[in-house]
Amino acid sequence: MAVTRSKRQATLIGLVAVLLWSSIVGLIRSVSESFGATGGAALVYTVAAALLWLTVGPPRARVLPRAYLIWGSLLFVAYELCLSLSIGYANTGRQAIEVGMVNYLWPSFTMLAAIAFNGQRANWLVVPGFLVAILGIASVLGGDQGLDLAGMAGNVRDNPLSYGLAFAGALIWAAYCTVTSRIAQGKNAVTLFFMLTALTLWGKYLVTDGETMVLGLKGVTYLVLAACAMGFGYAAWNVGILHGNVTVLAGASYFIPVISAALAAVLLHAPLSLSFWKGAAMVCAGSILCWLATRGRSAPASAARRSGA
Repeated sequence: MAVTRSKRQATLIGLVAVLLWSSIVGLIRSVSESFGATGGAALVYTVAAALLWLTVGPPRARVLPRAYLIWGSLLFVAYELCLSLSIGYANTGRQAIEVGMVNYLWPSFTMLAAIAFNGQRANWLVVPGFLVAILGIASVLGGDQGLDLAGMAGNVRDNPLSYGLAFAGALIWAAYCTVTSRIAQGKNAVTLFFMLTALTLWGKYLVTDGETMVLGLKGVTYLVLAACAMGFGYAAWNVGILHGNVTVLAGASYFIPVISAALAAVLLHAPLSLSFWKGAAMVCAGSILCWLATRGRSAPASAARRSGA
């Protein structure tokens, strides 16, 4: 009974991580409005790294496999830069939410990469799953008209940098999940990776004569909330993955796009159309179909390790 209760509690803690990560898009965007895209992201990852140091523990590079240390660092940092800057560079709150939705293609990409490179077995559901996810993104980017290629192209042309970074981030995180599942040997270097991400962002900020930072109560509040969502999100997820029901957590993580869009819409005061919600639901449905295609077929645990921020 005690073991069951402990597992249930660990699963609930893991589900808290899902809620925390779902708030990241809106919070990062809010931080960037006060501190700039680069400076805001640098501050978020700096504070989050400090929180991870206290909760997960300090980095121990000596015990990490060399391949994981090198490739894990490169892919993780590249992904976090793509995620945070794509949101920060968005022109409006609505665009930041759309950019965040593009990033949530990573679960589908991860499953495809696992099948192609890790020998993951899957059934025919992976094909419609991937197509549904892509059509969902097309519907989101089509604006109020839904699946409208002209509208989608015009939307992307308005800010190709943000949308390009978000799409690249989805591919990079899929690569990270696929690669680290083979070379990490059960190790977790998330604290070190966050520190490296913060250092890289501060380097970019200094080299590019970063944006002006406006220090105020609102900006600081969002900064603390964003850092807590990231830092405590990882800490809670680790507890859930190690001691909770991984199947429940993996399934719950695929609903993050809808939860994230809802929280960001409220936080950024950005009303979303019915076509957007249909597209978001399609992204979730596509990811779930890809997941079902590999259920019971030794799906890599790393595919469920992170939702996105």
